[in-house]
Amino acid sequence: MKIKKILLVLALLTSFFSCKKEEINNPEVDSYIRQLKTNSYESIYLPEFSSKDIPALLTYINDNSVVNKFPSNPVSSYALPLPDYRLGILVLWTIESIRVVSSGQKHIMRFPSQNPFIQTKSAGGWITDHNDEAYSIIRRAYSNWWHKNKLKEFGSYCQMDPLENTNYQWH
Repeated sequence: MKIKKILLVLALLTSFFSCKKEEINNPEVDSYIRQLKTNSYESIYLPEFSSKDIPALLTYINDNSVVNKFPSNPVSSYALPLPDYRLGILVLWTIESIRVVSSGQKHIMRFPSQNPFIQTKSAGGWITDHNDEAYSIIRRAYSNWWHKNKLKEFGSYCQMDPLENTNYQWH
């Protein structure tokens, strides 16, 4: 049974890496948000945004619009059906992608973590209630991180984890 699983994983990886890479969908922030809200974002990748896009993205972090179609990390073990994502959380995850990619940290296809869920650092349980106080703390952490550092060179603070002084992390 174990050999079958290994062979299946190898077959999936082989097919994944042998496929022609999809052209990365790199819309402007407003277009990206519009596509997310209408569940029409077609790329399997997160956009190649930069630190210049963070101010525009931050304007959407309190938006609780439900998004049902969003790119997912191919190494995630989370099974379908996907939960109803909230736009603000997806935007924070997109900002985290910018931070992680810019800092040279490990990522797969620009995905900063396995899923756009947060979890407590101590217990590890997922928090998926998007109206929870935890998301308020995370929104505030990213907003503070940006506003305290935005006048500096991005490379000097992209290594700083906005969630470092919270009890939360991305899953």
